Amino acid sequence: MKLIIAIIQPGKLESVKQALTQVEVVRLTVLDCQGFGRQRGQTGRIGTHNAGMNLLPKLQLQIAVNEEFVAPTVAAITEGGRSGEGGEIGDGKIFVLPMDDCVRIRTGQRGSEAI
Repeated sequence: MKLIIAIIQPGKLESVKQALTQVEVVRLTVLDCQGFGRQRGQTGRIGTHNAGMNLLPKLQLQIAVNEEFVAPTVAAITEGGRSGEGGEIGDGKIFVLPMDDCVRIRTGQRGSEAI
């Protein structure tokens, strides 16, 4: 089992959801967040003066999947979240983390069956 955490542009949510649906990933948690990467949230410079660090609006997706769904899920997020042919700075990141356990609250099921 893996927990996939993706940070994407807010305007890419619908295309990511469509791409996930195509690979039969139908469980998704979405959180509003803010952040910046290498550009420190700068969309431009004012002369030679650094305009400071701005937190930009982002969305965080959390998706728990079984092993066989990791590669299709990552590919779907990449496809749906990328801007244009080659992508652009700020398109986001995907993190794949090990997940020790999952418990379905309603039934008490554990592990991959609970996902």
